[in-house]
Amino acid sequence: MLLSRRAALLAIVLMLGAVPATADDIVLPREAQIGPRPFYLVDKMKDGPLKRTLSQCTGPFHKTDFSIGHRGAALQFPEHSREAYLAAARMGAGVIECDVTFTKDRQLVCRHSQCDLHATTNILAVPELAAKCTQPFSPADPASGRKASAKCCTSDITLAEFKRLTAKMDGFNPDAKTPEEFQNGTPRWRTDLYANSGTVMTHDESIALIKSLGAKFTPELKAPEVPMPFDGDYTQERYATQMIAAYKAAGIPPADVFAQSFNLADIIYWAKTEPEFAKQAVYLEERYEKQGLDPNKPETWKPSMEELKAAGVAILGPPIYAMLALNDKGEIVPSAYAKAAKAAGLDLIGWSLERDGPLNKGGGFYHKSVKAAIDRDGDTLTVLDVLAKQVGVRGMFSDWPATTTFYANCVGMK
Repeated sequence: MLLSRRAALLAIVLMLGAVPATADDIVLPREAQIGPRPFYLVDKMKDGPLKRTLSQCTGPFHKTDFSIGHRGAALQFPEHSREAYLAAARMGAGVIECDVTFTKDRQLVCRHSQCDLHATTNILAVPELAAKCTQPFSPADPASGRKASAKCCTSDITLAEFKRLTAKMDGFNPDAKTPEEFQNGTPRWRTDLYANSGTVMTHDESIALIKSLGAKFTPELKAPEVPMPFDGDYTQERYATQMIAAYKAAGIPPADVFAQSFNLADIIYWAKTEPEFAKQAVYLEERYEKQGLDPNKPETWKPSMEELKAAGVAILGPPIYAMLALNDKGEIVPSAYAKAAKAAGLDLIGWSLERDGPLNKGGGFYHKSVKAAIDRDGDTLTVLDVLAKQVGVRGMFSDWPATTTFYANCVGMK
């Protein structure tokens, strides 16, 4: 009887003494694969020395710790999915993020927010799980002007139930009349091309995967959206300890972990209880919401940079706009905030490149301090150059790590 093509190929492999790859084996390319987007951005830049330098850069490109995969590769892949992490690694991200939150049975999983399952997964299409949501789906009512809504949290379901979900692109349709319509809300400038089978990840699974990809880790302890202590005795401190303990159990060196939190108390707690991990913990800038942070008004960023340093903060993680300003000539330059942080001895890691969508109209939140100087997609690289060379950030979160990998390689950064 004739062998099938698959069986014949397998027989040849075995005769040659090789072991065929299994479905779970991950083979990364020897060099980072950055695709066409970075070159598109170069083409759209204003003429000048930076454009000339970048336009002559053709690789090869290699992994770099300057390139941090924000939620994986969230521009085109479902955030915090296995597929997004693989894409980030293939694009040369040397550091990959898992935003950490907890389930009803206190297990850690990767989600940007504890209560975003209605926007980032298919939970509303799984009736028995949708019924457990904090706020079930409510359809839009055009007559009253009421928008469609839902609120589904990881703490509403167990780990086993979480693993039944499929990750999708972040977004929802506020005008939806049905759960199916509600879940069809991907922004037009993103894509659903890679979103039909996103694999949700537990925290432990993310550690194992990212380790296998040869990358470093930047877990963010997300602020709980349920009262703490949760379910009686699950305190913020136990939650913070649990996250770090996962890296210790997996044998991950503290030098490979950049733990993050918007809660200064978490950073201080780690400084007291896990000093080796705290050496490069990242205090994410929360004052942009609480104090209306203005990058050129020190009174809007209290505590001061010196006080943060004294409290044990080593790395500060602000949004892009906080580190930038315009000078009298309308040029993008470091802000007073950025200068003060560096003067106080704080390292900076910025977030998040490629998150504002098309920049032809000046961008949104991430570019609001320099909006007048932004008028084309190529300004993504102009902004990145100022952040790298003038502000001196040690790394950049990006929704599309190919962009940061490309830039770092082209200008000789590690």
